[in-house]
Amino acid sequence: MIEQTASVSIRLNPFKGLDGPGGRSVPWSPYGRILDSRPAFTSDPLFHAGCYYVQDSSAMFPGHLFRRELRRLGCPAGIRVLDLCAAPGGKTTDLAASLREACGDDFTLVSNEVIKSRASVLAQNVALWGDPAVRVISADPSVIGSSLPGFFDIIVADVPCSGEGMFRKDPRAVEEWSPELVDLCAARQKRILSDVWPSLREGGVLIYSTCTYEDAENDGNLRWAADTLGGTLLEPEAGFGAYGVKVTDCGNLFRAGEVPGEGQWAGALVKTSAAEAPRRCDLSAIKPLWAGAPAPERKGKDLVPHADSALSIFFNKSDYPCAELDLPTALHFLHRDTIVLPDAPLGYNVVTYKGHPLGFVKNLGKRCNNLHPAGRRILKDV
Repeated sequence: MIEQTASVSIRLNPFKGLDGPGGRSVPWSPYGRILDSRPAFTSDPLFHAGCYYVQDSSAMFPGHLFRRELRRLGCPAGIRVLDLCAAPGGKTTDLAASLREACGDDFTLVSNEVIKSRASVLAQNVALWGDPAVRVISADPSVIGSSLPGFFDIIVADVPCSGEGMFRKDPRAVEEWSPELVDLCAARQKRILSDVWPSLREGGVLIYSTCTYEDAENDGNLRWAADTLGGTLLEPEAGFGAYGVKVTDCGNLFRAGEVPGEGQWAGALVKTSAAEAPRRCDLSAIKPLWAGAPAPERKGKDLVPHADSALSIFFNKSDYPCAELDLPTALHFLHRDTIVLPDAPLGYNVVTYKGHPLGFVKNLGKRCNNLHPAGRRILKDV
């Protein structure tokens, strides 16, 4: 099966108008779309506007389990959720959309990535998605477990694994795989779960997933967590067999070539062991890398808007003059080129494409200062 071409899918942002490439629906994701071919996402301004996220359809299944458990818990007031191994941001953006649809503003979503370089990518993708309720942090699971006892109602742990499910997408995964790697990953996954376990409240839910087919990393480890850490396994989903999704002892298995997407395994349990009562304001103990767009910054006589504010789902376009760009000009803006807007007023303008904000420029008349962040610029020639 690894000789086949890898699948391509996206998930639309329901709070940015559901604009993006069309495709077949993903059975377990209301906003997932399976594409017939891979478009040039980098050349689509809607991608840079956060209108959709490129995510494998199988990787959307933990989001389905999350929505199932959110309904079962009744979306309690002030629900607190942790995406533990969150980079590059696919599951975080899925959880954010699901929480906002179910709970409105009454939720906290903490998105964590321990590796600093990957945490930076995570923060960028969360900023593009535009939900200010998401808090991005970079902390070891042991720090979270010790700092936030009993704090979370749901933890989603898409843990590092041996990666068999990614063989079609990543040739390095094929080269690096070995039985020793499986053993190493299984042991590391146990450590991650043990370290973060104190932060899950009694009665809270762990959603556990990998992109491998190995029992030791999948059913074996979730069963270990239930038996050793204290939990009751939840029933796997039985309704997706027509799409190639298999039921295993503790979860659901997706094999590349048998399902619309790539390889994935996911299962869930309810914590039954006692947890320490959460302490007030515990979350403040971990400094965020991103917690919504910063306020405009005073520079001399100017009040300079932050680029992330234009991408927020709550951005009010009436706060700034809007300049609608055609495709070539939008790409030049995203390339951080100097653009000219002869019909726009002087000063700060938000630039849009198909009505979706991309960022800010300062119109000087004969040219505009481009405020698109250098770290997000399109690198290829436009």
